[in-house]
Amino acid sequence: MLIATVNSGSASIKLAAFELPEEPPSETTPLRRVAAVRHEGTHLEPAAELAAFLEKLPAPPAALAHRVVHGAQRYTHPVRIDAAVRQGIGELAALAPLHNPLALRWIDAASALCGEGVAQVAVFDTAFFASLPRVAAEYALPPSLGWDVGVRRYGFHGLAHEAMWRRWCELSPALALGGRLISLQLGGGCSVTALEHGRPRDTSMGFSPLEGLVMASRCGDIDAAVVPYLAGRLAVEPTRLIESFNHEAGLLGMGGHGNPAELIAAGGERAERALELYCYRICKYIGAYLTVLGGCDGIVFGGGVGEHVPDVRRRVLAGLSWAGVKLDAVANAAAVGRERLISTEDSAIAVWTVRVEEEPLLARAAARTLGARR
Repeated sequence: MLIATVNSGSASIKLAAFELPEEPPSETTPLRRVAAVRHEGTHLEPAAELAAFLEKLPAPPAALAHRVVHGAQRYTHPVRIDAAVRQGIGELAALAPLHNPLALRWIDAASALCGEGVAQVAVFDTAFFASLPRVAAEYALPPSLGWDVGVRRYGFHGLAHEAMWRRWCELSPALALGGRLISLQLGGGCSVTALEHGRPRDTSMGFSPLEGLVMASRCGDIDAAVVPYLAGRLAVEPTRLIESFNHEAGLLGMGGHGNPAELIAAGGERAERALELYCYRICKYIGAYLTVLGGCDGIVFGGGVGEHVPDVRRRVLAGLSWAGVKLDAVANAAAVGRERLISTEDSAIAVWTVRVEEEPLLARAAARTLGARR
């Protein structure tokens, strides 16, 4: 059985195809990747990109698995996409404006190209955090304004954090279910998660992917009172401000470039100030999660920035010497787009760069979902 995966991010698309056994695979069942492409950009045309990819496959796919960012409390497991599910994903678009509408474009393109006979499955990033402890998920609001009406912290990048945890378990077989791990997904969007034996204890993104770390174009943590203040001062609609916080803030708004590598190359006071805040916020969250977990066994960096920008890792880890973290400068400099241990042998916490492989998780989830329906 051939399953194609569609992993649409805010600024990229990753398409892949896997050959699976007919029986629903377990988490350890080997998958054979038969094709994979990645394209960067915010103006990609889903129909054209998907058609070109499908033409290269050795056979038509039996199903397509889509990464969908926000499922809220409505979707806590992968589901087969039908008209009702498509509508539900659209209704949640206000909570993930950079992602859910884009996912729908790819879903619609796949429907048009493959027809109704090819099953499509939605796999939700928020599902990994469905068991987040209430103390980490709840905002300090009356139930009528918070928990009872779905205003809570959902968490995002669930597939990425699950993939990093699974790889960490392979790298550290002596630790039961990976022990205590802090995983960092640093790309266009950025998040950090505290994991204990594979279960999330806390995570930086909240009600939407806007909360938490400084990101490429998202501001991260901000006081809610800023919105009505700026709306009145600048005579703009609050929705326009949220759009700005998503698209025009973060590293781009502060430093003029959304990619830390470009800021490092540009230099200057403005770029340095943006990088300092970016790395400071990451370090602050790691410190908090060391408290949440009572220490940790490992820290893993993943994502386009986490895997490819040694200077970001150096700046972040410099603030963790108090916790016994010791960086191997040579190993860190060499770890560009490759998996590697970047801490010293006597570091109190092992630090790795790992490749984030979300696509096999998508394929397995789709196979299990469809298998359960047979």
